[in-house]
Amino acid sequence: MTSCVAEEPIKKIAIFGGTHGNELTGVFLVTHWLKNGAEVHRAGLEVKPFITNPRAVEKCTRYIDCDLNRVFDLENLSKEMSEDLPYEVRRAQEINHLFGPKNSDDAYDVVFDLHNTTSNMGCTLILEDSRNDFLIQMFHYIKTCMAPLPCSVYLIEHPSLKYATTRSIAKYPVGIEVGPQPHGVLRADILDQMRRMLKHALDFIQRFNEGSHYIAQVDLNSQRSCLSFLKVGITKAQHSQFLDAF
Repeated sequence: MTSCVAEEPIKKIAIFGGTHGNELTGVFLVTHWLKNGAEVHRAGLEVKPFITNPRAVEKCTRYIDCDLNRVFDLENLSKEMSEDLPYEVRRAQEINHLFGPKNSDDAYDVVFDLHNTTSNMGCTLILEDSRNDFLIQMFHYIKTCMAPLPCSVYLIEHPSLKYATTRSIAKYPVGIEVGPQPHGVLRADILDQMRRMLKHALDFIQRFNEGSHYIAQVDLNSQRSCLSFLKVGITKAQHSQFLDAF
């Protein structure tokens, strides 16, 4: 059981899509919000949608040289910039410059990193610290708003399971993963679910800043094994009415 009163308002929020270039829901949503951000606008918040791995998105592949979602450790972020570095390491340094620096007071408050999986996980929120009262309450709010649709919370804080995620540059990193969805495919129902999760998350932050007080308890599922979740000119999404019909 945790409780929290808004003391330090959340101001800077980033929404990352395309960390893995073939996970198209986040790519589609971020591309849409870059053109029209009215849906993610909230009074008093700076919300920045951002395509994290544009080369991988262009090729509709997970990554170019190495997994962008594994290179945000201080060793890679502090390497001297060079064309000899893997593309994703160079990109990580650029992202860290824009949204970090990691572990600094200047870092963005919240990063939502949008992912898909081929696994039938449904709506999943990924938490990296079980002592983070703010995120636990946010996740409880999202789960409540998404009901009766299930929304799981996965905890990956054990040292052997943690990895240097793209979102880890933020003070409050949030992984959002929705599936099942094949790589390189856009499902309308998965798109709608992720969109709703983001809406509720932003609504929570706005209410938090206004001084709302929450008491929340949330069931955490501990991850026991490390799973890798392996053009964008998207013109069509498969309607939910026709899913799994063949």
